[in-house]
Amino acid sequence: MSRFFVLVKNNSLKINFKFDYKNLLIAIFIFIVEVLIATKLKDWFFVRAYLGDVFVVMLMYYFIKAFFDFNSTKLIIGIFIFSCLIEFAQYFHFGELMGFKDNRVMMIVLGNSFSWIDILCYFAGCVVLYIIEIVSVKLKSN
Repeated sequence: MSRFFVLVKNNSLKINFKFDYKNLLIAIFIFIVEVLIATKLKDWFFVRAYLGDVFVVMLMYYFIKAFFDFNSTKLIIGIFIFSCLIEFAQYFHFGELMGFKDNRVMMIVLGNSFSWIDILCYFAGCVVLYIIEIVSVKLKSN
């Protein structure tokens, strides 16, 4: 296990690099599901509008956990905050302001319309992740 150190105002923040192939496989699986939602299930409103947002926070979580050993609860909170920041950036049309209006991939990644429902979906995804982590910790301890 490698350790990276980032200095922040005379404090040392440890970032542990730890490759976990199980989390990477989960992230790849969720990514494939997201691609299927965007391409094949785009006409299924509930799946496209809501489940995609639930899965995207899970995708970020498992991808980060595949490479770094962060505290699960703090990571889930951080992902929720990051997701909310991206959503609020959509309110101000951040993608267009940054010159990505004609870049379809970036506009998909950044999004183009603010929605409180999306934030609720991100929260639901984070709650599901938290429950999964609690259950997995209890199963490991038994």
